[in-house]
Amino acid sequence: MASSTPQSVERALAMFDAVADAPGPVGAKELARRVGCSLSTAYHLLGALTARGHLTRTAQGYVPGPRVPALHRGYQRHLGVGAGVGELLVRLRRATGAQAYYTVYRGGLITVVDSTAPVSDTAEPFVPGPEIRAHATAHGKALLAGLPRPVRRRYLDEHGMARFTDRTITAADRFEAELARVRGQGFAVSVGEADPAYTCLAVALPGPRGDGSVHALSVSLATAEFRGRRGAIRGAVARAAAELVPEG
Repeated sequence: MASSTPQSVERALAMFDAVADAPGPVGAKELARRVGCSLSTAYHLLGALTARGHLTRTAQGYVPGPRVPALHRGYQRHLGVGAGVGELLVRLRRATGAQAYYTVYRGGLITVVDSTAPVSDTAEPFVPGPEIRAHATAHGKALLAGLPRPVRRRYLDEHGMARFTDRTITAADRFEAELARVRGQGFAVSVGEADPAYTCLAVALPGPRGDGSVHALSVSLATAEFRGRRGAIRGAVARAAAELVPEG
């Protein structure tokens, strides 16, 4: 199905995404090639993005602009993510020795909103942005377990249940049984289901919220390390989650 988005808007957004996802500055010629337009059109679109602060032009190429941090803050504000979440994640990181994450389901999408993982860590399995492996992650299980079954089924129908490792649950009935276990024990665990080297543990935060969203707090670390510290890590995550009160 053809997109109904005007071509100029589609191209500008594609350029913005390309720059955001790149490891360093991206030149106008490369951006024109990626989106399939002339160099003059690329400069026209890049000029608009630069004028609005979404991009900045440097001698090496285009980089994300000063408007980007404000977009992230606005996104968190609209989700009802409190100002102290970042500090809480840092404390949880110190308490567990594991990377900590704040994840949200809203409007049919699951997003990793914040993380303690360094932006330079290219091996990090969970990064801020859309979560496409929700059924294979602890935070995804915790969020999906908190949704009404019709909403959950619609999410899984739309996003699928791809196999990422030999531990990934891909059968709907088995996954429902897993979520029943999550609800019963109050936390979710994924042992090598999204990435064979990592285990993650998550808890859903108290609700309900007016916008129908579900929020979760989670950590991830090497599976070998998790096995010897499961109880302590579970306790630390539970204590951190108890500090968070819904704002939405």
